[in-house]
Amino acid sequence: METTPQKLEMFYEGKAKKLYSTSDPDLVIAYFKDDATAFNAKKRGTIEDKGVMNNRISELFFMLLEKNGVKTHFVRRLNDREMLCKRLQIIPVETVVRNIVAGSLAKRLGREEGEQLKRPIVEYYYKSDPLDDPLILGEHAIAFGWATADELKQIDAKALKVNEVLKQFLDERGVILVDFKLEFGRHHGDILLGDEICPDTCRFWDKATRQKLDKDRFRRDLGGVEDAYHEMLRRVES
Repeated sequence: METTPQKLEMFYEGKAKKLYSTSDPDLVIAYFKDDATAFNAKKRGTIEDKGVMNNRISELFFMLLEKNGVKTHFVRRLNDREMLCKRLQIIPVETVVRNIVAGSLAKRLGREEGEQLKRPIVEYYYKSDPLDDPLILGEHAIAFGWATADELKQIDAKALKVNEVLKQFLDERGVILVDFKLEFGRHHGDILLGDEICPDTCRFWDKATRQKLDKDRFRRDLGGVEDAYHEMLRRVES
């Protein structure tokens, strides 16, 4: 039986998770919270059992991606709310992959939400709460030393691979993968996928009805938020 390292002090608290050091300097424990935020924490609330559902959904997605050759920080789920992960040096560049026009892309370019893109778009955002995570070019990341050109090339390839794997998996379960946000980090010379993959970080639409099954229900006061998360968990587990 695998031994779990001892949980030590919390060293980071974000909008959705707390991270704890462990007795193994190479591993951390991520605790998933029920707190819900939108518009860079300008809107706040709670989604009952969100942490439990996101922990389980992320576990299933990480295992699926690992099986398909995408290296992640995931080690194992410890309990309802905690996940054991490899400690990453996070690259402060959030990567967004878009298959369909929605959210900020619709607003920014005046396009109709729901417009199918001819090919996936990969965008970068500078990970900075005070600046509201601004959209950047890869050139900015290289110029300011946030990532190297080689790292961005790897991130691009990995993000598109994640898209390919998840799109097919979700399509078989009647879900459209509209867009999603990824975070990557360095670990002993490798670039690994970190953070979480769940209805907080992705847009999921029901294929038949185009009903939203993600945090947009909270962002836009559509109601049925917990139900949407439960439904996504049910489909991912099926």
